Order: sequence, then C-alpha cells, then structure tokens
Amino acid sequence: MAGLLAARVLSDHFDEVTVFERDVLPTEVADRKGVPQGRHAHALLSAGRQALEAMFPGFADECVQHGAIRIDIKRLRWFDNGGYHARCTGIEALMASRAFLETHVRRRVRAISNVRLVDGIDADSLVFSADGRRVEGVRIKHMKGGREETVNGQLTVDASGRGSQTPAWLAAAGYPKPIEEVITVGLGYTTRIYRRMPAHLDGDGALIIPSAPPDRRGGAMVSLEGDRWMVTLFGMLGDHPPADHQGFVEFARTLPAPDLYNIIRDGEALTDPLPFKYPASCRRRYEHLERFPDGYLVFGDAICSFNPIYGQGMSVAGLQARALASSLTAGTAGLAPRFFTTAAKFVDNPWLMAVGGDLRYPAVEGPRTAMGNFINWYLGKLHIAARKDPELTLAFHSVANLLADPPTLLKPNIAYRIARGNLFH
Repeated sequence: MAGLLAARVLSDHFDEVTVFERDVLPTEVADRKGVPQGRHAHALLSAGRQALEAMFPGFADECVQHGAIRIDIKRLRWFDNGGYHARCTGIEALMASRAFLETHVRRRVRAISNVRLVDGIDADSLVFSADGRRVEGVRIKHMKGGREETVNGQLTVDASGRGSQTPAWLAAAGYPKPIEEVITVGLGYTTRIYRRMPAHLDGDGALIIPSAPPDRRGGAMVSLEGDRWMVTLFGMLGDHPPADHQGFVEFARTLPAPDLYNIIRDGEALTDPLPFKYPASCRRRYEHLERFPDGYLVFGDAICSFNPIYGQGMSVAGLQARALASSLTAGTAGLAPRFFTTAAKFVDNPWLMAVGGDLRYPAVEGPRTAMGNFINWYLGKLHIAARKDPELTLAFHSVANLLADPPTLLKPNIAYRIARGNLFH
C-alpha cells in the first residue's frame, strides 16, 4: 500500500515511475503472501481515508459501489476500561478488507499513464555512484528464473515494509544506520471470518474491545464487503488466542464485553482460525541521520512499523504521501532530509499514542516518563467518563483517527467533562 501511494505522488513529478513487487499481483480482490497481516482486521482511519480521497478523488464512493461499507461512528461499539462509550456522531468510517482496499488503490495507480507496476521482482541491492554519494538505481532479481539486472533511476524509494534492508544496505556502503526504537509487545492474534446477519449487533458495523491492564486480551469484529464479519482476537505479551474452533470461541468468552462471544458462539464460520504474531514495533529515525545518499528515500512501514492493534499503518502511509508531495514542491535537491523531517511530524503522534498504550503494561520495556504515566491515567479516566458523555467519545475518536492532536484532550473543557464524569459515574 505504501509503495502504491508513493507512486501516485511521484507520478506528478517524474516522467516515469516503476513499482517493483515481489509477489505476483492478483487481478481480483485476494490476499497475497507478501502481506500476511492483510488477512486480519485492519482500519482505514479517517485521516487516512481523507488522504486517499485527495490522491484518488471519488475513492470512497467507488469502494462503496463495489461493496465496502460506509458507517457513521455512531454505529461503532467501543468497549474500554470496563464500559461502552456513549454513542456520538461526526466521523465517518469506510469498512472493507485490506485486500479490497489495496486492490482498488492498485487499480487507480495502474490507470496512471506514467506508472508501471512490475510484479515477481525482488530488490537485491542498491546501485551507488562512483563516489558513493548517490543511489543511481537498484539491482533486481526476477523471482521466476532468477535473472538479475540493474535498473537506473533519478529517485529510488524503499517501500518494502518493516523487513526493509535499507539499514544493512546503508551500512555496507559506509553510511550510518538509523537509530531504531523498538518496543517489544509480544502480540499474537487469530482471525476468523463469519457470516454477518442483519440482526447482529442490532445493525452496528463494528465492535472494538481494546485490551486494558491488567487484562492482556482484546478483540475486534469489523464488517466486510460480502455480508461478512472479520473477527480478530488478540493478546499481548504471549497471551495469544488459540487457532482451533473451541479455543477461539473460549478465548472470546473471556473478553470483558460479551457481544463478540454472543455472536460467534453460534455464528456461521466461513474460514478456519488463522494466527499471526507481531513481536515488536519499530521506528527508524532517518530524520536524525547526518549523512544519507542523494537519490534515495525510505517510506511507509520501512520508516515506522506500529503495533497493529491501533490500526494506524495504512493511514500513516497516506499521511507520509502528503509529506512526500509537499517535500517535492521544492524539487529533488536535498529531498531526503526534507522528507524525513516532514514525515517524522506525521509519525510522531501515532507513534506516541501506540507506544504510550503499550507501556501501560509493566512487562513492556521502554522509556517511561512521569508525563506518560499521567497521560495513561488520564485516558483511563476519559474512558470512564465517556460512558455517558458523547462529547468525550467524539474527542477521543478524533484523536484516534488522527484528525486531532493528542493535546486537544487536555483542553480545559475536556478535562472538566472528564472530572465531572468520574465524580458522578
């Protein structure tokens, strides 16, 4: 997804853009090997949807015409810290599978006349200029047959995800590696698809049950195209949901809210349970490097890979695309430091929110501060007060959807509502 969004932006500034993809790309909506996490619950946050709409006008309407589900946030059930948030309105969500969204983005990108998608290709190494100061292209390998060749370009972008080889490639060329911030979360989740019936959740489109200390378990049930539910159960720090029918249903029964369990215990399962593990979040601080080759960028999860339970990855890729577009307005000279600095500003808030949430668990290692501890305490109180206050629900989801900055939750009127809500709850 990040590579497609980068290609869309680059198509406005270069005569030809080529996207190399290791997988053989499907022509229809289908999961693929290179995105194993795509088979699990995803969220396109409102800020991400707006970014896609800006790059691909009419994108949301097109998706809805092909089966995606548009819901107002009042049709979202959110259970946190022991209770359900009060219903609010004012934020729109687009519900669809990861494969569905990628397919529609890819079709839009394929339709751009100066963009070419080439699949079955692996990036093997970078090609540097004689003086080592510039990346002049990439050495690629054809997955079928193993043939290798060099492809030259004015700009090379690594959008290969959290397994990016850029740090190793930089080190091999004599450049410093970026500082890596790693937060080990020991996350494991298991997903199963169920038939969605009109009576389920009284017509609501999604149910989210985040984990809250001391409990390590949570779950999500999101509506998909084709009258389906995607049910993802997860556990932190090694407390992972089983991948068998009985174990999956029993794990759901232990969640602090019963709605998810009540549906799947007698629901029609369309797939077997599928497990996935995510050991750690990682942010690479390219913006802090004093030396970086010209003609090269890193993008998407290759910069920052978030704990997926917060649903931020696709949306932050969309925000990074905005950063790339603004950085290119000044040309390609000095592009890398300009882009990395701008992109870091879009990464900061979601990273701090995700890391802050993870550090609520004492067993998660990472830097803790008095302010961070206060914020986690404060958010716990917000969730309690939000049970009866839709204004607090809206304020929280505006931040969670990257539409507002976290400090907005500290405004006096919000703090007053939280204090009042906890006094009389």
